[in-house]
Amino acid sequence: MYNATTLSSFATSLFYEDENPAHLYDTIDFSSLSWLEKQWAAWYIFVGNPVLATGLMSFILHELVYFGRCVPWMIIDSMPYFRQWKLQPNKIPTAAQQWECTKLVLLTHFTVELPQIFLFHPLAVAFGMQTFQVPFPDLKTMALQVALFFIIEDAWHYVAHQALHYGPLYRRIHKLHHKYSAPFGLAAEYAHPLEILILGMGTVGGPLLYCYLTGSLHIVTMYTWIVLRLWQAVDAHSGYDFPWSLHNIFPLWSGAEHHDFHHMAFTNNYSTSFRYLDFIFGTDNKYRAYRKRIAEEKAKARAAVKHELSKAESDAIEAKLMAEAETEEREWSSSTYAHLTL
Repeated sequence: MYNATTLSSFATSLFYEDENPAHLYDTIDFSSLSWLEKQWAAWYIFVGNPVLATGLMSFILHELVYFGRCVPWMIIDSMPYFRQWKLQPNKIPTAAQQWECTKLVLLTHFTVELPQIFLFHPLAVAFGMQTFQVPFPDLKTMALQVALFFIIEDAWHYVAHQALHYGPLYRRIHKLHHKYSAPFGLAAEYAHPLEILILGMGTVGGPLLYCYLTGSLHIVTMYTWIVLRLWQAVDAHSGYDFPWSLHNIFPLWSGAEHHDFHHMAFTNNYSTSFRYLDFIFGTDNKYRAYRKRIAEEKAKARAAVKHELSKAESDAIEAKLMAEAETEEREWSSSTYAHLTL
């Protein structure tokens, strides 16, 4: 285990470019490395400065994954065929809304997240995290660590998110994220800078704490975790629930069906990845009542027209019943929202 003096001097030294960055790998047998591990080492040697190399790679990865995952949802939003799986089918984001959202997201990425990303390397090294080192940990180790990070982040997010719905914090910070009552993928990181910092602590703080306590974590595991967390966040804001959505296979998973209600009703469902904390603490009671009512009304609509109406007429009746239920829910949500913003 590194002592504080060693970690401090090592972190400080990484701010300066080595005259020959290949020295980082003097003791490594490159013939024993995988192709990906060789490219990893080549990147750090090419850039010549571990802080810069990690910062550039982290930011580029974040932008490619975030916007790369948003693009398919933008395409789906433009295709009427997919409206049958849209949770709020009467609220499709317009091009103007998506552009407005993109501008703020890019602004926060470059002014809030970019500085943090470039400071991450020395902070990670101070906590004992491996960065430029090769080889990578084995897949089993990485999988277990990522699973733990999901659990830690979900717990942090549940508590912090619920706190952000407290009156003054909601009005000054979290209200911005709730601008879109029918969320879409790009809106996952549409948030106040302080919200990004507060909720981001669960994403970054969990791995750093784990690293500090165990002394065993590679940044490639961190990247794997970040990629999956970004996918989860974008998908949760997509506004679509397909038969093959993960929560229909793994019931503990939250998914868009769970989080969409939170945006629609301004309450309940505070967790990110899993449902169990909301269930244990009763912060999904209104959501479950709403889903039960929708299911009952769908069943009534199908039973009433089973042998008498065409499919088109049946769908029309079902859509009307769902719209009435959503109107009732929105009326309740409006009173909740008014209370929060007083």
